[in-house]
Amino acid sequence: MTEISHHHLSRRGFCLCCLGATTFAASGAWLTPSEVFAQSKNIVDSIRESAAEAPIKVHKLRGNVSVLEGSGGNIAVLTGSDGMVLVDAGITASRPRIQEALASLSKDPVRHLINTHWHFDHADGNEWLKKEGATIIAHENARKHLAEATRVEDWDFNFPPWPASAVPSEVFATDKTLKANGATLALKYYGPSHTDGDISVTFAEADILHTGDTYWNGFYPFIDYSTGGSIEGTIRAAEANLKAVTNSTTVIPGHGPPASNKAELQQFRDMLVDLREKVAALKKQGRSLDDTIAAKPTANYDAKWGQFAVTPTLFTKLVYMGV
Repeated sequence: MTEISHHHLSRRGFCLCCLGATTFAASGAWLTPSEVFAQSKNIVDSIRESAAEAPIKVHKLRGNVSVLEGSGGNIAVLTGSDGMVLVDAGITASRPRIQEALASLSKDPVRHLINTHWHFDHADGNEWLKKEGATIIAHENARKHLAEATRVEDWDFNFPPWPASAVPSEVFATDKTLKANGATLALKYYGPSHTDGDISVTFAEADILHTGDTYWNGFYPFIDYSTGGSIEGTIRAAEANLKAVTNSTTVIPGHGPPASNKAELQQFRDMLVDLREKVAALKKQGRSLDDTIAAKPTANYDAKWGQFAVTPTLFTKLVYMGV
């Protein structure tokens, strides 16, 4: 097991919720629908192939909470005699390495799995974890998307319903409290933000907040408009996260280095607000999407935030859609 280390970026770090980045060719030109579909299909396959080989890094935090990094979104793990509690499930192809990582933390079984939202890179492992005996908990909207066919326009991709065994059996509308291993886990619905089913998970005694994909540490976030996300909702969630933490809180993002803090959350929120205003001003001037992209409103942020799967071009498009 390792302590928190510098986050290494690689193609293996890509997740399905970043498929929207392939909407644009390397030249910045729009791809045709058939090209997007073909490329999306290849990326789904490559994600699974990469996940089958990618190592899982274990980061120990505090209060018997650790983070598994390397299979889709960051997975939080709470250990104890009541059995393990997981926040998010990663990608199924990572199962052997996830099991190895979990075994290094505890010999107890996984008793609860919490989905922060429905996206593949956070919920793909639901089925095997359910078969291992885990009860799956999620917001009611996340369950809806997992239980039925769901299309994400920005990926030009149709997801079939998840198997019944992968669908959460416990759902809630606003908030829920789970007690396990001497810890209190507070689950809270953000309202529509990254999707329409995002929740936060607070480990109260350890003072740790898992934000799911409402926060990407050091990267432009993907916003899923097809399932209720928006730039306004993403900003509201960022502000809710800031209100929920103190300077001593450890923040687990959906993606990026897995131990963040309030100062970094503030930088993320401020970046979102500034780019919303910049893009809104261009759109108000009557600029088309292509003209807005050409104006490079994200230029001052790209060196820090634009070096992962959601490119400056894609993020400009996502903001433009919502202002």
